[in-house]
Amino acid sequence: MLDGPLLARWLAVAFALTLLLAALRPSAAYFGLTGSEPLTILPLTLEPEAAVQAHYKACDRLKLERKQRRMCRRDPGVAETLVEAVSMSALECQYQFRFERWNCTLEGRYRSSLLKRGFKETAFLYAISSAGLTHALAKACSAGRMERCTCDEAPDLENREAWQWGGCGDNLKYSSKFVKEFLGRRSSKDLRARVDFHNNLVGVKVIKAGVETTCKCHGVSGSCTVRTCWRQLAPFHEVGKRLKYKYETALKVGSTTNEAAGEAGAISPPRGRASGIGGDPLPHTPELVHLDDSPSFCLAGRFSPGTAGRRCHREKNCESICCGRGHNTQSRVVTRPCQCQVRWCCYVECRQCTQREEVYTCKG
Repeated sequence: MLDGPLLARWLAVAFALTLLLAALRPSAAYFGLTGSEPLTILPLTLEPEAAVQAHYKACDRLKLERKQRRMCRRDPGVAETLVEAVSMSALECQYQFRFERWNCTLEGRYRSSLLKRGFKETAFLYAISSAGLTHALAKACSAGRMERCTCDEAPDLENREAWQWGGCGDNLKYSSKFVKEFLGRRSSKDLRARVDFHNNLVGVKVIKAGVETTCKCHGVSGSCTVRTCWRQLAPFHEVGKRLKYKYETALKVGSTTNEAAGEAGAISPPRGRASGIGGDPLPHTPELVHLDDSPSFCLAGRFSPGTAGRRCHREKNCESICCGRGHNTQSRVVTRPCQCQVRWCCYVECRQCTQREEVYTCKG
C-alpha cells in the first residue's frame, strides 16, 4: 500500500535539500520551476569507486524504502534527480497555493497529519509528487545524466538525427515506467491505496497530456529539406496549473462499508458519474479523487498553523484567507532596485528607489 508514511518520506526529502545539495554539489542553489534548467550529476572528478560510494550514500540519505533505495542505487543519476523532483514539486505546490488558506505547509507534524487523511490537498500532493518525478526523470534522460536511459525512443522520430542536431526528445516512456514502479502499485483491496495510486497516475497523465512535438528545419537558406522532430515536455509550471485546476474540481468518493473500522469496500461513485470498468467506480478519466472533506485551515491545528498573521492582498484574498476575522494594516518604507540598465560589459546598473507600501495581515 502506498500510504501516508511512504509519501511523507518522499516529501520530507525537500526539507533536507540544503544539507544534501551541499554534500553533492556545494555550488547548488535554487531549482527553478520551469523544468528547463540543466540537471547535474555527481562530480566527474571522483575516482570510479569513490563515485559509486558517494552515489550510494546519497541514496541512503534520502531515507527511502528498501525497494526505492535499490532502484536509486541502480543508476548514479537517480539520487540527484529525486532531489530535483522533490524540490520542484514542493516549490510548485507552494506557488499554486500562495493565495489559499492552505498554502502547502509541509513542515513537521502538519505534513504527517495531512497525509494520514484523504483530503483534496493530499490528492494534490500525490499528483504533484508523481508529476515532478516523471518530469525530472524524463529531462534527466534527454540531458544524458542517466546511465539506463537516453533520448526519447519514439519509433516515429529519427533519434540519431535528433542527437546530431541537438534535438533530443524527453524520455517520457522510461520516466513514467520508473515512477509507477518507484511509487508503488495499486492494492485492489485497500481503499486508500487505490485512491492514492489513482492520484499518482493523474500526475503522470498530466505530464503526458502536455507533451508537444517540436521540429527544426535544416537546409540551404532556411529551406526545410531536412526536418528533425522530437517530443518535449511542457514547463513544470504549466503542469502545476493544470493540477491546481484538477484540485479545484476534484471528485469525492466514499466507501460503502465502515472505513473507521478498517473495512474498505467498494468506492461509491460521485453523483452523476457512471461506474468504471469491471465494477470499479474510480473515474477512469484523469481527475483527482479524495475521501474526506477538507478542514477550513482557518485555525491552528493538526493540519496547518492556521491563517493568523498570514499576509494577504486586500483586494484579492484577505476576506477568504482571514476567515472573516478581519486584517491588520501596516505601513512601511521599502527600498528596491529600480530603473535598471544593462551596461557593456557585463553588468546591470540599478538605482535604489524608496517607496511606502501597505502590508495586510490576518488578525488572530
